[in-house]
Amino acid sequence: MSSGVKDGRGGGGAAALLPGWVRGRLHDLGMAWVLLGLCVLFSALTWTEQQPVGAAAARGVADDILAAHGPAPRVLVAVRGQPDDVAFADSVAALLRQRGATVVDVVKGEPRDARTALGAVGVSGGPLDVIAASAASAAWALFADLPGTFPALGTPAIVQPRPYSWPNFLKTGNLLNIANQIAVIAILAVGMTLVIITGGIDLSVGSLIALASVVTALIVRDLAGGVGAGAWGMLLAGLGGVAVGALAGALAGAVIVGFGIPPFIATLAMMLVAGGGASMLAEGQSVYQVPDSFMWLGRGADLGLPNAVVLVLLLYAVAHVVMTRMTFGRWLFAVGGNREAARLSGVPVAGTLLAAYVLSGALAGLGGVVMASQLKSGSPNFGQMYELYVIAAVVVGGTSLAGGEGSMVGTLVGALIIAVIQNGMNLVGVESYTQRVVLGAVILAAVLLDRWRRAYQAVDQQPAAPHG
Repeated sequence: MSSGVKDGRGGGGAAALLPGWVRGRLHDLGMAWVLLGLCVLFSALTWTEQQPVGAAAARGVADDILAAHGPAPRVLVAVRGQPDDVAFADSVAALLRQRGATVVDVVKGEPRDARTALGAVGVSGGPLDVIAASAASAAWALFADLPGTFPALGTPAIVQPRPYSWPNFLKTGNLLNIANQIAVIAILAVGMTLVIITGGIDLSVGSLIALASVVTALIVRDLAGGVGAGAWGMLLAGLGGVAVGALAGALAGAVIVGFGIPPFIATLAMMLVAGGGASMLAEGQSVYQVPDSFMWLGRGADLGLPNAVVLVLLLYAVAHVVMTRMTFGRWLFAVGGNREAARLSGVPVAGTLLAAYVLSGALAGLGGVVMASQLKSGSPNFGQMYELYVIAAVVVGGTSLAGGEGSMVGTLVGALIIAVIQNGMNLVGVESYTQRVVLGAVILAAVLLDRWRRAYQAVDQQPAAPHG
């Protein structure tokens, strides 16, 4: 009879009773909580007073003016010539006119322009009730003693947008910045996940970004018309960048499969070849002779989200389906879990490994195309250290370096965690070298957690000793 003792294994077999995909989803959920916790932390650390800008600030100022000065005040709008201030001035002037106020002038420039306008209002006669200003123009010294400087104007009130409290981390611009920054890493992380699941590694992806960006920009410059290139020429150039990455991945995969070279060595060699090749092709210079429309993929936003982010979401959706619903996904897990058992089961081990490295190279090439589009150039300096960020994202997302375990959902969460850590540290003023220390600690912690989890599962799945 069993005594019901858990045999000192902590979980007592509970984890082993759950299907593998359930354990994977629980891990992804746990990492999502980590991501949420980081967002809360950096939101708290960057909570500060914000000044409304642009058209969004205009309605509040118009409401304040009409509430305090009646339905028909005389108003001068005075702001700097900056785009946000100009948008604010146009909007507040339009709102005040619609509601019956008299806007005597709209100044968009320097304090001297406002001085000229105030003098003209004083000469024309009639008091001035309000000066509507942005937060910056309200601080102009010109407005410090209006009754003494312009006695004919009376005592106009200075009305500016009311400040509010909000985290810099959660500002829309910063969140879009995170999304754009993570796009290239997230694209590369798809291919890296495939490779690591097979028990391999790909150190060449950072250099392939540089090579693909240079090849893409050179095709645009030399074959597609340069700054006059059309959409088809740029599309072919992008496909050329992806093809170069795929070819490099195929060469690395062939060496690994055909000659039994460890992936670390083979992809390290490819990293050096790709980096050197990018410098040779570009002659050590950036290639920037591309049209403005070349930035459509990297910086456009046709659907309300950056086009690069839409591309990332599509890639992860396809990769998730491949990994969870298609035979190729099962082959990857089988090869990574036990290569000999996979071979005996009829899995084409060599072909699966080669395909993983080809896809990793192609996605690195696509990442290079996206980066070239974001920065409107190709450069042999692109992609430095990216292989480390990508590996960190994949490992933090729960893919085991031992192979046979991982998920695309986890990788995406891991990429977001790395991006949030970097962005948050930038916002709070952490130095770049300290950021490297933190990133290294995160990678080490993720690897140690993976080792602990695998050791726990191995013990937990052992059959309990019989009890007499």
